Amino acid sequence: MRAELDQIDQTLLSLLQREVVQPLAKLAAAVGLSASPCWRRVQRLEKLGVIKERVALLDRRKLGLNLEVFVEVRFSRDQPDSLHRFEEAIRAAPEVLECFMLMGQVDFLLRVVARDVDDYEQFLRKKLAILPGVRDIKSSIALSTVKSTTVLPLDHLRSGE
Repeated sequence: MRAELDQIDQTLLSLLQREVVQPLAKLAAAVGLSASPCWRRVQRLEKLGVIKERVALLDRRKLGLNLEVFVEVRFSRDQPDSLHRFEEAIRAAPEVLECFMLMGQVDFLLRVVARDVDDYEQFLRKKLAILPGVRDIKSSIALSTVKSTTVLPLDHLRSGE
């Protein structure tokens, strides 16, 4: 269900998703409110679940995670609980940043980070390939990032669509 958001809410979201750590007075001034009503708006957006969480985005390369791999997994549902066990294992694997269940030729797409190719091979051998139901794995190493953002487009909210 889509939350009802007015223009002030939309502007707050636009500002916060670009820079969540900013003085409340600056944020309030940008939307034309005083600090208290602005803070109540932000808290309301959090309660509605529109703002899921506030996090720091880290630079993986500066932390020694130099390899980013996109992994396609084809799955076999021979065992009744294999899908559940696969999902639990993926959620528990810190190397997996994202995992999507897909419709089509590939069942899952994972975004995995590792220190290097050897580190990724260990993840592949010791964590991924041994999971029940994993039938086929295809790995593609990302050479560079053309675009990476966490900023969602909000223009459709303004037009009322």
